[in-house]
Amino acid sequence: MTQTSDTVTWLTQEAYDQLKTELEYLSGPARIEIARKIEAAREEGDLKENAGYHAAKEEQGKQEARVRQLTQLLESAQVGQAPADTGVVAPGMVVTIAFDGDEDDTMTFLLASREFATSDIETYSPKSPLGSGVNGKKVGQDAQYELPNGSVATVRVLEAKPYQA
Repeated sequence: MTQTSDTVTWLTQEAYDQLKTELEYLSGPARIEIARKIEAAREEGDLKENAGYHAAKEEQGKQEARVRQLTQLLESAQVGQAPADTGVVAPGMVVTIAFDGDEDDTMTFLLASREFATSDIETYSPKSPLGSGVNGKKVGQDAQYELPNGSVATVRVLEAKPYQA
């Protein structure tokens, strides 16, 4: 099955394994646990006014949505190596940019799928306006991207290094 680069998510083996483990947990033990919560709440009686039942059903809905999201992501995932340290921006790299060439006004972020957003570093998708603007640029090059108000911003790539977890 051939897929375009828009539908493929590139993952390191470590990231793939982590997401697969999460999916296995949500599809197995977590499903059993939420079913028990729903059954226990059901036994309390009137479902219309049973907050525990409604909370458990909402949790189940969120969990099943995450299972679908992970299943779709893993089905379209291409497992590969982390990007090489070539100074060219690519998914899986930590990128530092300067706004309008002003090296005092900088931002550093991870260019990666939102699946890998962490509290350690801000994450931008390669499909986001900023992500697609800097993707493929070399250190020292300028990149442009469209802002939500329709105007165009220019940034300079100051650094691009492979992400180290």
